[in-house]
Amino acid sequence: MNDRAFLAPRRCLLEPVEAIFEAARLLDQAASAHVAGDRRTADALLRAADLPLIAEWTKKIWGKFDQEIHRYREVPGAPPLLTKVQRKNARMPSAEERRALIARDGHRCRFCGIPVIEPRVRKAIQKIYPDSCRWGGREAEQHAAFQCMWLQFDHLLPHSRGGDNSLENVVITCAPCNFGRCDWTLEETGLIDPRTRAPETIDWDGLERFLS
Repeated sequence: MNDRAFLAPRRCLLEPVEAIFEAARLLDQAASAHVAGDRRTADALLRAADLPLIAEWTKKIWGKFDQEIHRYREVPGAPPLLTKVQRKNARMPSAEERRALIARDGHRCRFCGIPVIEPRVRKAIQKIYPDSCRWGGREAEQHAAFQCMWLQFDHLLPHSRGGDNSLENVVITCAPCNFGRCDWTLEETGLIDPRTRAPETIDWDGLERFLS
């Protein structure tokens, strides 16, 4: 990769693979089947959405450092990494703040744009479909789509760099975009500030129908 491409602004660390959106369609159909009382079909659709290509994409982002993906560069004057004592007291948004963030951003990653699912929804599905919505202690033991589409409350200025939980500093993202950026600032990874574009609404309820 040449310097010009390396430094070019981008919306996310790695563009999503089409398999993610195919899995979202399958999961949406699974939710509809479940609500209709057809658990056999729902189970089959959940299994079909567990696509290896998605796990490969996720691992590239939150796995071993890759300069072509993470594109870290030093930024003069960037906020320093703070000790735990120096950081803001509240690590994560309150329940009220989380509801406000989801109401504003929807169930969609503000960086890469993929649909996302709250952990409470995934846990509820797992209780009903423990085999088809697998979620073990290791990455390889987790359903690829639910792992990738795991909803996060991401601090644009990382908490470790002095960021707070204000609605202006937190956005809804997927797990790969959140964990892949880790403690780096937007500038250090060449990411376009997602606040410069309005949240896009999509026909996706985060599989909330499973809870009805």
